Amino acid sequence: MTRPTDDRSPTPLDAHTELVTAGRDTQAQKGFVNPPVVRGSTVLYPTADDLHAHRGEFQYGRHGTPTTRALQQALMALEGPLCAGVGLAPSGLGAISTALLAVLKAGDHLLVIDSVYRPTRNFCDGMLKRYGVETTYFDPLAGAGIDRLLRPDTRAVLVEAPGSQSFEMPDIPAIAAVAHARGALVIDDNTWATPLYHRSLDQGVDISIQAATKYLGGHSDIMFGTISANARAWPQVSEAIRLLGICTGPDDVFLALRGIRTLAVRLAHHQRAALDMANWFATRPEVQRVLYPALASDPGHAIWKRDFTGATGLFSIVLKPAPQSAVDKFLDTLTLFGMGYSWGGFESLVIPFDCSSYRTATTWNPGGPTLRFHIGLENLDDLKADLERGFDAFNAAG
Repeated sequence: MTRPTDDRSPTPLDAHTELVTAGRDTQAQKGFVNPPVVRGSTVLYPTADDLHAHRGEFQYGRHGTPTTRALQQALMALEGPLCAGVGLAPSGLGAISTALLAVLKAGDHLLVIDSVYRPTRNFCDGMLKRYGVETTYFDPLAGAGIDRLLRPDTRAVLVEAPGSQSFEMPDIPAIAAVAHARGALVIDDNTWATPLYHRSLDQGVDISIQAATKYLGGHSDIMFGTISANARAWPQVSEAIRLLGICTGPDDVFLALRGIRTLAVRLAHHQRAALDMANWFATRPEVQRVLYPALASDPGHAIWKRDFTGATGLFSIVLKPAPQSAVDKFLDTLTLFGMGYSWGGFESLVIPFDCSSYRTATTWNPGGPTLRFHIGLENLDDLKADLERGFDAFNAAG
């Protein structure tokens, strides 16, 4: 994965190299390898003429600092040559809501994938509905079939690849082709793969969103979102960020920048560990099915293999039918898997979930209780031993 030659190198740089070098200016940083944390609001102008002309590298803290610029430059390098700009938001949901408000207005129609992150659905069914935007949900496997749902007033199509609970894999290039033919923008929640493993802008997406709280930060200690856009969509996104006053705290910006320097090595470990654990789960008699596109047996594997260069540490499993008390006993027995509503950090996590009450375009009926796992950086034998104890408790309670 490379991008065009820039001023720092006579040859194109691999994405792994870009993660380490992009956004670094050691001369401006007085020789330090990391940019400093700049905390500031007011920027002083040397002359009245400079003030009138808004002449200066920075104008006001909300619009950016040397720290935010370094992160934006690094993210643009990671997103690839089609990225015209990157906006920073205080959370992943903040990035999603800002992007939607940037491109929609009263009377517009929005198409949203039925496997979308639930807080995104809540925003669409709540605030967007109150503001006069109508949302229709579509089957994650519809592909070009969403054409029948597109209307003259459809302004955008929102996808998530894969869905972060049920892991259906949409055909983004097919969706983008029909959406663009009808004049609609395509927005992708790319948090699961990150641009390191999925450059969605290269596949026809106009706006790529990430909850940088997850893998970009990588240490479960920041709340952060990013909005990357191509030349068609960036003017709308940048205007929305300016008008809404969206900005991020300098310490979180610094931590996100620090996190992406090690993104490649962390994701490589998460991928190896998750694939190993997914295959292990597939051998367990208590498990009906593993939901992970990187597995050859997964229905979305062909699309994943075509469109992605890697997989990350998040997947789900479907247990064989069992009472809730047995599932709870399994969860309560685990000591190395924390129960928490996030992922992408160094630690392993597990949560139960059930999409059946809120999916509207498709029926969620997996055939048994479902659990979502994030595989962290722990030793795999230790994780498997922890899960075996959990399954012993599960079987005894069932």
